[in-house]
Amino acid sequence: MTHRSRTPFDPGHHDHHRYEEDLAQLLELDAEMSGASWEEVTTWATQYVGDGPHTIVDLGAGTGAGGGVLARRFPAAQVVAVDRSAVMLERVQATAREQGLDGRVHVVHADLDVTWPAVGEVDLVWASSFLHEVADPGAVLGAIRAALRPGGLLVVVEMDALPRFLPEDLGIGRPGLESRCHQALASAGWNAHPDWRPLLEQTGFEVLGPRTVSTEAHPAPLSTARCAQAWLSHMRPCLRGRLAAEDLDVLDRLLAEDRPEALLTRRDLSIRGSRTAWAARRP
Repeated sequence: MTHRSRTPFDPGHHDHHRYEEDLAQLLELDAEMSGASWEEVTTWATQYVGDGPHTIVDLGAGTGAGGGVLARRFPAAQVVAVDRSAVMLERVQATAREQGLDGRVHVVHADLDVTWPAVGEVDLVWASSFLHEVADPGAVLGAIRAALRPGGLLVVVEMDALPRFLPEDLGIGRPGLESRCHQALASAGWNAHPDWRPLLEQTGFEVLGPRTVSTEAHPAPLSTARCAQAWLSHMRPCLRGRLAAEDLDVLDRLLAEDRPEALLTRRDLSIRGSRTAWAARRP
């Protein structure tokens, strides 16, 4: 899940490299916390693959969570991670080495808004939190269809909404802070995407699904707090000017590390969210 610069996810950071490093850390934490839902999505989607795929392309690979799951599920496949961020692709390579997959996971630096990379014929394309970020989704879907072999599969995955971590009443400030944060970000265009089925069908795909997978988990408190800290820190710059001053003050108190109400000290956090996947076959 890598985002183009100047999207709502990157409100004009001067140090874009630092921003991408922080985003990479967030993606790794999110993948760690959402592992069960990733496995459920891939199990559902890959039932449509048929014989084991030879070439898998992970578009907008981010830190490679989806590609890693697919590489382990299909041990004979080669996985090509495509991203426009060199920072993300470095993380993909490092993770592949750690997991003993570096001989099978390859990286390609490419901007899909500009051109389709030379990856040859493909059996499976995985596009998680990616399609809504490109300038012309229809053109990208056309390029994907052309690259897939007949019978090949595309899997598009999107978050239905930003993940939730906080209780309704934090004990400080007005109840409902997280809902107000999400409403403000939705008005700024965060995570905005349609039901992809009509455009997939218009592009010539046979759509299978969709499938929605929910996550509601209470992992170790510190792990949950670290993920909440990463997500809310990521949101904070875009909330300036969109959230009431009293809410921003409470959010800053949660993000501080030296206050008794700080996220990293709380034990009342959980993870709630859902993702929807569309599996689409090239006839």
